[in-house]
Amino acid sequence: MPLAATARGSVSAGDVPTRCDLLVVGSGAGGLATAVTAAALGLQVLVVDKEPVLGGTTAWSGGWMWIPRNPLAVAAGIRETLQGPREYLRHELGAQYDEARIDAFLQHGPRMVEFFRGSTALDFVDGNGVPDFHGTSAGAATGGRSVCAAPLDARALGPALAYLRPPLELISFLGMGIAASELKHFFNAMRSWSAFGYVARRVGAHVKDLLLHRRGMRLVAGNALVGGLLKSALDRGVQLRVSSPVQRLLTEDGRVTGAVLRTAQGEVRVQSRRGVVLACGGFPHDAARRAALLGDATLAAAHWSAAPPCNTGDGLRLGEGAGGVVDGSLAAPIAWAPVSLVPGRDGGVKHFPHLVERAKPGLIAVRADGRRFTNEADSYHDFTSALVRATPAGEVPQAWLLCDHRFIRRYGLGRVRPAPVPLGTHLRSGYLRRGRDLRELAQACGIAADALQATVGQFNAEARQGRDTAFGRGGTPYNRVQGEAEQPGNPCVAPLEQGPFYAVRIVPGSLGTFAGLRTDASARVLDANGQAIAGLWAAGNDMASVMGGHYPSGGITLGPAMTFGFIAAHDAAHLPAMQPAAAPAMATA
Repeated sequence: MPLAATARGSVSAGDVPTRCDLLVVGSGAGGLATAVTAAALGLQVLVVDKEPVLGGTTAWSGGWMWIPRNPLAVAAGIRETLQGPREYLRHELGAQYDEARIDAFLQHGPRMVEFFRGSTALDFVDGNGVPDFHGTSAGAATGGRSVCAAPLDARALGPALAYLRPPLELISFLGMGIAASELKHFFNAMRSWSAFGYVARRVGAHVKDLLLHRRGMRLVAGNALVGGLLKSALDRGVQLRVSSPVQRLLTEDGRVTGAVLRTAQGEVRVQSRRGVVLACGGFPHDAARRAALLGDATLAAAHWSAAPPCNTGDGLRLGEGAGGVVDGSLAAPIAWAPVSLVPGRDGGVKHFPHLVERAKPGLIAVRADGRRFTNEADSYHDFTSALVRATPAGEVPQAWLLCDHRFIRRYGLGRVRPAPVPLGTHLRSGYLRRGRDLRELAQACGIAADALQATVGQFNAEARQGRDTAFGRGGTPYNRVQGEAEQPGNPCVAPLEQGPFYAVRIVPGSLGTFAGLRTDASARVLDANGQAIAGLWAAGNDMASVMGGHYPSGGITLGPAMTFGFIAAHDAAHLPAMQPAAAPAMATA
């Protein structure tokens, strides 16, 4: 059943086409970017996903992409040569700096953005005020290297909306996605009439959507990114099939020629003339591979991933079955993030990623010994890496985020929402601990009380002067932009003074994985001899991270995923990635 290149695409759980030009396995940003680009280049594309919904981890993400020299920055007058991001990445990646792949990413990232802006339903908003994580590194920028998916009206998807993975309920409010630019309004809703009015309008519109459509219709962040890519795929005639896991790849004379799927209608063999792109989301829920790559059974077992449970390393296994090799030499195999464990009503546990509140003034993190171990305002990856390093071998890494009453009612704490949302549910479940004073809180958490009082006393004395000599909190542009703009002096530090005091326990988690299949600058999967496997590409977290297991800035997962999907599609179409019809030329100075 060949695909019709001129027909509108469709989404379903059955009727899988048995022939196509390019088969894409996985429907996150990497997979859908590949599919849309390939279809725009004239290929007949089939996307398959084992889940009944589309979007993978991307649909739960913030939707940010790190793309230095992107068109939105250029339009705003932020111009830099390739030397800036090259210098930053050389400093950050060290021995993991892969010049060919880095140059491919930096050259084609802006072209990718221009293609999607000009030729698809996907649009972007700039991140011109978003700094790189490590502001003291050579080549670091204070902005102009990030873009995010623009909000999208879900009605544009029509019936396909039913297949879009909804936002992660745990970090949304009533199932409503909140864009990064909107957070300030929600934090200030009880302090400003204009902020209160904004929040009231957003919540009112969302409740109306729930009544009429049973879900929010204003897509933001990762949901908007997937939504825009999905609409673009349908507009280009891409066929998408859910609930269709790939069992194995088909090969002929050393070339990947398709795959065998398991569907509700039985086993289906799909022949793909150009080959297969693997974009299945990495291995965060593959316990065996986690243990092997982390080299620490205790840490691997204690790991909680914020990625969907379906991300079990399928793409890596499929690639290995065709001769590919998983790169285990990266600086870190996992993109770390601190998570707290939230008791569910069904008796289970959900995990909340702490990405926002750690840099706000009036919070610290301590281990059970009552001592701080890092700069709480640093990136989620750096923060969790520091927790792992501070934990003696054989122990389960864990710590506590502590704050006072003023902080928790202003910013919330993890799953606990700011005022006026009550705290009682989380206190009763044990997720949130409370003490009238620090000693009582320490007893409730199992923290060394004398050490905790000493730690808070020392922190408070410096915080009143806007300083943190122990860890330099507030010392980088990234720290400060994550802090509180209204806070005088240091936007990241304030004393913990107003009881009662609160705490939430955190453990190591992840936003995804870095280790993946070795690829070249064209996203082609490499065998053990470093030779490209004909007809096989990888994108997203199935590809070994171009950042080498480092985390230099926000968006270094989705930015490369989109870019190398764009590159892979051109390679499959036997066209250069700077093909003018797909990506208008941009300056490369």
